[in-house]
Amino acid sequence: MSDKKQCPVGGKGIGGQAVIEGVMMRGKSLYAMAVRGPEGDIKVEKTFFTKTRPAFWKLPLVRGVVAFVDSLVLGMKIIGRSAEMAGMEDIEYNQESKFEKWLEAKVGDKITDYVIGISVVISIALSIGLFMVLPTFIGGWINGFFGDNARVRAVIEGFVRIGIFLIYIFLVSQMKDIKRVFMYHGAEHKTINCFESYEELTVENVRKHTRLHKRCGTSFLVLVMIVSMFVFFFVNTNVLWLRVLSRILLVPVIAGISYELIKWAGSHDNILVRIVSAPGLALQHITTKEPEDDMIECAIASLKAVLEEEPEDEGIYTADRMSEEKPAKEDADENS
Repeated sequence: MSDKKQCPVGGKGIGGQAVIEGVMMRGKSLYAMAVRGPEGDIKVEKTFFTKTRPAFWKLPLVRGVVAFVDSLVLGMKIIGRSAEMAGMEDIEYNQESKFEKWLEAKVGDKITDYVIGISVVISIALSIGLFMVLPTFIGGWINGFFGDNARVRAVIEGFVRIGIFLIYIFLVSQMKDIKRVFMYHGAEHKTINCFESYEELTVENVRKHTRLHKRCGTSFLVLVMIVSMFVFFFVNTNVLWLRVLSRILLVPVIAGISYELIKWAGSHDNILVRIVSAPGLALQHITTKEPEDDMIECAIASLKAVLEEEPEDEGIYTADRMSEEKPAKEDADENS
């Protein structure tokens, strides 16, 4: 029996996210979160997906919007839960505001779902305002110095949008707590790259891999910025309120196109893919940092927890499972 593990292109859709003092890995039927607890131990939780999606949600372009909103909701859930697992919730954090007390009295046990829903709506609104609406006004103002040409305005607006995004990422990356999250982000990427390279999941093997990955959410956001420039170049108007409205209404279209591009890039490898992936990979030098060994251990524990539930999907085996199955086969031969 060969020791070489099999892994289909794209790593059977394994994805992940850095959380507070840990890593979340996501498979087809579940996600697993491994967090370093206050005592130094690794705590692992598995959550299975119970809802089936309507066929319409799985259509190209539509699935990108669904995946984007889904990642926001899931991200907020697991960030809060990881803080609990890491023992970082202090007394002040646990004190409820008047609004939370009022909301809890109204909705009861569903308060968490409502708070997450409100947070997602606010996050989307702020993102659209900062990265779509604000560049429209700034781009229009700058374009006034160039004769107010609609096409030129769209290009200027696109570069302003990218500039705001880069400044935002840089400022966030300077926060002490975020730097640690970025290290776990690097551990997540290295672990997935090790898995997709057919290698056993050990700290030594994971460490030698790159911390960059084509299917990263950072790459998706960069693609959103670039795709929006092309879309708004062809969908333009001199009427300000119509221009602002179009920027807002076309966000789902841009997100859908960007998702399809990154999905395609994640499952192919050619010169065009490398060109499309280059901006996102470059930005990952900021949003990922080299992890410590204990961070890599968390990422490995999270991925193995997913593979325990999906071990044979598309011919994928971990080294641990293969070593477990071989004696079982020998026992069967002895009994036959």
